[in-house]
Amino acid sequence: MSDIVTRDLIIASGAATTRDEAIREAGELLVKAGAVTAAYVDAMAERERSISTYMGNYLAIPHGTNEAKVAITHSAVSLVRYANPIDWDGHEVRVVVGIAGVDDEHLGILSKIAIIFSDEDEAKKMTKATTVDELYQLLADVNAE
Repeated sequence: MSDIVTRDLIIASGAATTRDEAIREAGELLVKAGAVTAAYVDAMAERERSISTYMGNYLAIPHGTNEAKVAITHSAVSLVRYANPIDWDGHEVRVVVGIAGVDDEHLGILSKIAIIFSDEDEAKKMTKATTVDELYQLLADVNAE
């Protein structure tokens, strides 16, 4: 299996200023990597309208609806860090992780990311990291088998 997180799927300083822009920014990375079609990004926005993907500790994990699984070609994770917090339905978000998982792979990916961000110190490291390499190293466990 190839790595789920790669450096080209990470942006250390995102451009979005709203929740919807941030979802698109994370989703477009997945499209550019060939992991999903553009329809999956639309499904990420659709899911967010029905249930918030805010997870706590400055993290949101937008992902597509179950119906959008057909738009996934391979599992991948994108990460966009924001220097300024984004208002995510009243919560401050500084890190947006877009997830696309083939079959049920997204569950394992979500679990690994949740473990990283459940540690407040690790979450703060993510918000303070300013380079792609720093962020990649902090996410390295997502690639571990």
